[in-house]
Order: sequence, then C-alpha cells, then structure tokens
Amino acid sequence: MRVFAIADLHLSAMHSKPMTIFGSNWLGHPDAIFERWANVVRDGDLVLLPGDLSWAMRLDDALVDLKRVAELPGTKVISRGNHDYWWPSISKLRASLPPSMYAVQNDALTFGDLVVCGTRGWSVPGSDDFGPDDDKIYKRELERLRLALEAARRTGAPRTVLMLHYPPSNLHFAPSGFTSLIEAYRPTCVVYGHLHGIGVERSLKRWGDVSTHLVAADALKFTPKQVL
Repeated sequence: MRVFAIADLHLSAMHSKPMTIFGSNWLGHPDAIFERWANVVRDGDLVLLPGDLSWAMRLDDALVDLKRVAELPGTKVISRGNHDYWWPSISKLRASLPPSMYAVQNDALTFGDLVVCGTRGWSVPGSDDFGPDDDKIYKRELERLRLALEAARRTGAPRTVLMLHYPPSNLHFAPSGFTSLIEAYRPTCVVYGHLHGIGVERSLKRWGDVSTHLVAADALKFTPKQVL
C-alpha cells in the first residue's frame, strides 16, 4: 500500500472563494488537483488530507466537496484544519462521510500494518503570529496530540503516520511542545500543511530521525506526494 498526502484543497463548490489572492498559480486549482491526483494515485493507495479541505460553513455544503474527493482513486483519511468551520462532532462526521473516506480527530485509525493518527495543531511559541490568546489553544492541542499518538501506540502497528494541519515547528525550526512529542513517540513520518507561498525546499523536512513533509497543495504543485 502506497501512502500519499496533500493538504489545503480549499474547495468551494457551493460558495465560490477564489484562492488567487495567494498567487496566480491557484487559478483553476481544483481541476489541477483532481487531474493530477488521478494520474498518480491508484485504488489500494491511502491518501492523507490534513486539513483546510472546504471553505463551506455547514457540513451539508462541505459534503459536496468531500464527495468529489471521495470519487477519486484511493482510500482517504481527513483531519481538521483551521478553516474547516463546517467540521461537526467526530461522530456526526463519521456517520456522514462518503464511502472510502475516514476522519481522525485526536485519535487513530489502522490500515493494515499502518496506523494514522492526527490533530489540528496550532501556531507555536516563537512564531510571528503567536500572541497571548494563542497559548491556551496551543496547550490544548498539545494534549490532543499526545492522545492521538498514545492511541496510535496502543494499536501496536509497526508504522505510524502523524497528520497535523499546522507545522510542528516555526519557520526558524525551533523546538516546540509538538516536536517534543514527536521525539517521544517517534512516528514513522509526519505530514503537515497550512503554509502557503513556501516551497518544499524551505520547509521542515526532518525532526531528529523522523521525516516531516510539507504537503500544502500549492507547495506540491497540486499533486499528491508519496510519503510512504
């Protein structure tokens, strides 16, 4: 089973929200994602989507976008991003998802010898946008990450992929509570998105002996990246 990842699809079938404010490369980006996905992913592959999937505000509207993704090849695992305002309780979401699509939220799911776990994450201390109001959310997300990694460990699966929406470190690659948990639990690899306008060459690629992958759609030129 091959494992791919791509984040930040920012789909908006029900309410148009152009992404060209981030650059002309976003022009027509949904078609680019769907075409390139179909070119590289096959049935039997696993595709991880760590957040910012749809601009919808309600689950019913988001499902229009999610169903288009579900029709693409592969089994999909989604997690929440900071713009996924439509995301309901995890039980309601799991009951509503189309076939071939699963969700993780502070927990873990097993696929053969691989376990996928995840949480949203947050900005970390030392980031330019980290303010006094962020500390409470940051600490809450640290606990959620610990719960997700602990759930993955309990499965006994030999390989673990951690999905985060936010990167686990700041742009200076300084240590954080997230990187401390990565050091403690040592997943096989980490995938994250959120960052726009930053090329893969400027991203965090490794923390200790754990590989980390920036999989924001624009950084990948809208093509899912094989991470395992």
